[in-house]
Amino acid sequence: MNNQKQFDILSVGELLIDMMSTDFADSLAEISNFQRLPGGSPANMCMNMARLGNKAKLVATVGKDDMGQFLLDFVKTLPIDCTDIQQVTNPTTLILVTRSKTVANFEAYRGADCQILSKQLNSKILKKVSIYHTTCFALSQKPAQNTILKAAHKAAKLGCTLSIDANYAQKIWPNRANAQKVVAEYCSLGAIIKMSEVDWERLYETPLTTPQESIRFLLDLGAKEVCLTLGGDGCWVANQKETHFIPARKVPVKDTTGAGDAFWSGYLTAYLDGHSLEERGKAGRKMAELKINQVGTLPDVVDRSSIYEDF
Repeated sequence: MNNQKQFDILSVGELLIDMMSTDFADSLAEISNFQRLPGGSPANMCMNMARLGNKAKLVATVGKDDMGQFLLDFVKTLPIDCTDIQQVTNPTTLILVTRSKTVANFEAYRGADCQILSKQLNSKILKKVSIYHTTCFALSQKPAQNTILKAAHKAAKLGCTLSIDANYAQKIWPNRANAQKVVAEYCSLGAIIKMSEVDWERLYETPLTTPQESIRFLLDLGAKEVCLTLGGDGCWVANQKETHFIPARKVPVKDTTGAGDAFWSGYLTAYLDGHSLEERGKAGRKMAELKINQVGTLPDVVDRSSIYEDF
């Protein structure tokens, strides 16, 4: 694809503090020690895109507090455009999260993250973007929900590729019917959607028994492309013309937190580089493997060619 615009990726949504347990645990009640880490799926994904050499821009809102400044300072250590990250009087959002080898447990204390306003996502910015990306977490509360959806419609009309990580959790978005409606609206704009098996079961309250049926459902909503991840089993990638299964490989697991964001950065990088659907899935797998093999964030620079070693 043609990615000669000023920004390869505009990621919009939560930039927050993850307080991660220093030990593996299933319940937060078991934890006594936490490590502070910069977090938020759109922010993590944007940073990973920058690490891979993409021209990245992050739109988010943090508090006018010490944690907000910490996050802003951290993001600025990477080559990311931060000019539309706003600071407001609401406190910076904080999430307690368990270190996990499977699915992490978490509790969110929300503040500034949902205060994303239209001035941060105007048409002048959107014209400069190849991929416009967000998440269910970012869409779960207003005013951010209205702002992000309105901008998504504009971005689609301007020729941007839309992307969404449908990381639905009821404790973040209690109104499931509203979440289903918003995800359907976003997909109808021709978005590329990433959804895990857990996300599917949380959002639609039904087991993922036949991946092909779930993929067909999302394509029928209007999605351009679907990536359905199955944790340690692998993932399915599909569009209207082809479907591929990408098996997982056994690698050392030190921490699964952020693996989905790493996966998606590899996938979208391969998309920008014009690789095939199956190759995009393999590039995502490689980035996820790099992430789960270490605790915390990835190195500031990741060799872009390394994610294509399996082709």
